[in-house]
Amino acid sequence: MSSSSNVTAPTLAKIQSFAFSGLEAVPVTVEVQISNGLPAFLVVGMADKAVGEARERVRAALAAMGLALPPKRILVNLTPADLPKEGAHFDVPIALGLLVAMGVISSESIINYAAIGEVSLDGRLNPINGVLCAALGAAILDLGLICPKSQGVEARWGHPNIDILAADNLLALLSHFRGEQILTPVSEPQFQEPDYGPDLADVKGMKLGRRVLEIAAAGGHSLLMSGPPGTGKSMLANRLAGILPDLTREEILETSQIHSISGMLQAGRLVTRPPYRAPHHSATLPAIIGGGAKAKPGEVSLAHNGVLFLDELPEFTRSCLESLRQPLETGSVSIARATRHATYPARFQFIAAMNPCRCGYLGDSERACHKAPRCGADYLSRISGPMLDRIDLQVEIRPVSPIEISRAPRGENSETVRKRVCKARERQLKRQGVCNAIALPEEFNLEEDAQSLAEQAAVKMRLSNRAITRLFRVARTIADLDGSNSIRRADIAEALSYRLRGQ
Repeated sequence: MSSSSNVTAPTLAKIQSFAFSGLEAVPVTVEVQISNGLPAFLVVGMADKAVGEARERVRAALAAMGLALPPKRILVNLTPADLPKEGAHFDVPIALGLLVAMGVISSESIINYAAIGEVSLDGRLNPINGVLCAALGAAILDLGLICPKSQGVEARWGHPNIDILAADNLLALLSHFRGEQILTPVSEPQFQEPDYGPDLADVKGMKLGRRVLEIAAAGGHSLLMSGPPGTGKSMLANRLAGILPDLTREEILETSQIHSISGMLQAGRLVTRPPYRAPHHSATLPAIIGGGAKAKPGEVSLAHNGVLFLDELPEFTRSCLESLRQPLETGSVSIARATRHATYPARFQFIAAMNPCRCGYLGDSERACHKAPRCGADYLSRISGPMLDRIDLQVEIRPVSPIEISRAPRGENSETVRKRVCKARERQLKRQGVCNAIALPEEFNLEEDAQSLAEQAAVKMRLSNRAITRLFRVARTIADLDGSNSIRRADIAEALSYRLRGQ
């Protein structure tokens, strides 16, 4: 029998990378094999078009370094094979796997690293989405992370002890692994000075609006403001995020992961303040909830641990408004597609504003609506009863006269109000571990006359069980702002006054 000594054994290289499912970085092993056969470059393992195009990008990048692929059969396998792989971030692990299989660098040099990044035709490493998530995934696997230099600081936030190799280009990585020029360690990231946004001191008068905004911030409650155009509804909403407490360390990491996977982290700076999102009423359902071909986060997830403000609420499509019901109750949103399923956190404060009718002047004696009261009823009917039932605070903002605006002194600034809000939040966390907006009313201490008033109002106003629960939560927040250990009759009465049109 003749021997096959002229056939060389195929060379195999392996390196770790990640695919993203929601915020989770799912480990993916990139296997590169070079064997005898007709020259070919194949990528298998449920790779999408962007991953498949890595063949040409990597080939050109290696050529820019003066390296040519061998005229052999090159097979790249992404395991697990039944997991969809999307995006150009597999370029770097494929390129490194090829360098190992070609014998340019040793397999021992990359065995303790995961890699992520897009490669340009000249060998530069371009930034990609999800580096923070990948760094957290690498830390779980006890691996270092190779990433583009511009995102080294972002990767460092994943874990203080993992080894981060942040390079400008493939040549810098090659020199590092060959010991010719060691990459500079990534510097320790620093928290940026928080931006509190517009100051509440700019709001003159509007005692009701300022009061309800403080209650919403203190308890994490949802809020609907109704009133004619120009009464200051949007101005109030824009200042809500500035009076909310700073995010905790866990909230910073979770919120920043969402922004990282969406490609919205700037210069590696984490999100340290509650995010404020205000999409236009022309936004589509996938833009609000999330989705698209790659099931990306929507506005409800980008507002996680922050504020989602919908101005001109009835102008949003019915499907968009109804889709908010699940995240308002559960604090998360699930996106199902034919090829994948993703779940993103979506615990946000829902703030909305609307005109009383289409023309905006229902109830205004000087500019009376000619179709009243039918115009107002038809306009409000665009928002379903179950949706209104999920809004804790519903108030009518009346116009402030020009004389009052010109003579009214500047109100309290955001810092002063924020201190009261933080103190009320501390009471809630100490008592039940969560803010009042999601707490169980069984944990609240109601005085007897307060309980009696709530029962009478529930019968007279025909409040649903959900509305009664939210009534108790708002009253508990009012009591917390006053430093009371129990819910008093006055707290219930004030909470009842924040129910728009009997809702």
